[in-house]
Amino acid sequence: MILVAGPLLVLWVAGLALAALDGRRRGVGVLAIAAVAVAFGLQAVLLGRVLADGPQELVAGGWAADVGIRLRVDALGAVFAALSSGIVVAALLQAVATGVRSRSLPALVVFLTLGLSGLFATGDVFSFYVFFELAMIAAYALTAASGTAREVGAAFLFAIVNLVGSFLFLIGIALLYRATGTLEMVAVAEAAGRLEATTAILIAISFFVAFGTKLGLFPFHFWLPTLYATASPPVAAIFAGALANIGAYGLLRFGGAILPNELALSATALIVIGSVSIAYGAIQAIGRRDTREVLAYSSIGHVGYILVALGLGGPVGLAAAVAFSVANALNKALLFLSSELRGRLTAAIFLVGVLSVAGVPPTAGFFGKAALFDAGVRAESWWTVALLFVGGALSFVYVFQIYQHDRWRPREQRERATPLGSAGVGQRLAAGLVALVVLVLGLWPQPLLAAGRDAAEAIVVARGDG
Repeated sequence: MILVAGPLLVLWVAGLALAALDGRRRGVGVLAIAAVAVAFGLQAVLLGRVLADGPQELVAGGWAADVGIRLRVDALGAVFAALSSGIVVAALLQAVATGVRSRSLPALVVFLTLGLSGLFATGDVFSFYVFFELAMIAAYALTAASGTAREVGAAFLFAIVNLVGSFLFLIGIALLYRATGTLEMVAVAEAAGRLEATTAILIAISFFVAFGTKLGLFPFHFWLPTLYATASPPVAAIFAGALANIGAYGLLRFGGAILPNELALSATALIVIGSVSIAYGAIQAIGRRDTREVLAYSSIGHVGYILVALGLGGPVGLAAAVAFSVANALNKALLFLSSELRGRLTAAIFLVGVLSVAGVPPTAGFFGKAALFDAGVRAESWWTVALLFVGGALSFVYVFQIYQHDRWRPREQRERATPLGSAGVGQRLAAGLVALVVLVLGLWPQPLLAAGRDAAEAIVVARGDG
């Protein structure tokens, strides 16, 4: 089926072609934008098909599902695939409009998108790992693409920490295969309920640490502030808005669908760790003045909300985790893309991101947090509801603090230089498109909330509860 395999084929061919070209040329960058945009268009259509008709499947070469490479896209995977590719399009548009300084950047971005698209579409655990590593290798190289000493140092730390997470994930896969005799996700989900308790817990811990590292969850966060503060705004937007989705998707897929019993047993621990992450990220963000450092610690804190939603569990909690993940990815991408742009229009675009992170209507962030409140109320977890109020108040403080510091103070008093200066049309367009999506989802939240519900239903069905 062209909608299932099409995005991967387009990105694979485009990545190979772009690798042989000089990415500093404007035309090469435009080709990369076109390739990712085509993949995004196919994934958007696929998302509509999945929501209307259910999961779409394809087994390469006509092999049996447990032998051949199986692609299976359900609502959860379709939502994250379209979200991630859309953010990459906007970020790549700004990078090309600003001027690409690295020969390899367009090809690396396309390969990273290929890795993300593949892992969101695969129905096989080992294929998930292969695409997972492809995305991470491209990310390591992208971090150091400009070749400055600071970027190379950030890339080295990023690689070392995340390789540890990848190693733990591989151990979890090996244990899972040994215990179930298969790596096909549907079959694994069916067999997981019969796993011996100790084995299941070891697998769950391995997956949790691996995906917690990718998300930058406290206490696995120490690599993230340096990386986000060092990377260019478009690259930071890709990392925060697209690459970080690996962690959220992985916890939902492997925790919610494959190991739901272990997820339920660890509910209290997840809520506690999530609460600590929320508080730590918010307090650290309040103490920073550099915009991108604030956004980095804000990312750490907002990961905690996803963990709390997973801890609350049930269809409502899972739906809230998905809805919040979508809104959070859009918010962070928007703020990074507009963080170093100047002008009245870009100030308004930045303000949209600020309002959304603070959870102020009419923005997507309001409904992302509203879904979490609803999950807490339905679970009668009043501690969680109180935590969300406190976390929301702290978010309001630090986002308006950076807006005041970055937009209202005289330019000569700002700590960060603004290399993008007065924004060009392409730079404004990239940030403006994301801001428009954030506002549309705030004024018409039904697609966001429906995507969360359908994705949660796909998780429940995958584990055999539906």
